[in-house]
Amino acid sequence: MADKLKKVTKAHTRYYLQDGTLVPGSTTVTGLLNKPALVKWANNLGLQGIDSSKYVDKAARVGTLIHALVEAHITGNKADLSDYTDLEKEMANVGFKKYLDWEKQHKVEPIFNEKKFVSEKYKYGGTLDFYCKVDGKLTLIDFKSGKGIFNEHFLQVSSYANLLTENKYKVEQIMILNIGRNEDEPFDHKEIKMPTVKKYFKMFRSLLDVYYIKKDLEWR
Repeated sequence: MADKLKKVTKAHTRYYLQDGTLVPGSTTVTGLLNKPALVKWANNLGLQGIDSSKYVDKAARVGTLIHALVEAHITGNKADLSDYTDLEKEMANVGFKKYLDWEKQHKVEPIFNEKKFVSEKYKYGGTLDFYCKVDGKLTLIDFKSGKGIFNEHFLQVSSYANLLTENKYKVEQIMILNIGRNEDEPFDHKEIKMPTVKKYFKMFRSLLDVYYIKKDLEWR
């Protein structure tokens, strides 16, 4: 249960600088961006008579379970499935199998997962999904579960890449793995080139400036 709770509350993790100053997490900063695709998706569900908030809650539980299964596989631990329904477990196992099929095509050597870092330079924090070697290269992997991979995901991993490099970890490649929660949602694997990562991180820093300006103005 503790591992699942950690995943569910990851976006609400608190990050502190060495002097004790509370700083925002990457997801809080990237959350300042509008997400027009999400609005359109929610509207389409509404037209079908589906409550988007309830749909998101159910889908999030399956996504959380997929992450828990992948994490347990990576660490060699056993995932706690006691809080999930049979349908949720069935759907999550579909996604988990997609990850295993991907892993069979690569040599994956775990280094650490679910680790918190803080940037003293830029004053933000983040929790990284997975740092490992993939086919001999030091790799940052971010796991997603949903309809696909979007630009805000690139923005988020750019901030994670900086957290690693600032804390003296080398990053040779970055991957986002979107693990579909059912047969209709694909497994998508995207690699991001480092020059592109730098552009996304420049944008992230701009959002970080906006965050701190709004805080200074006591924006409501």
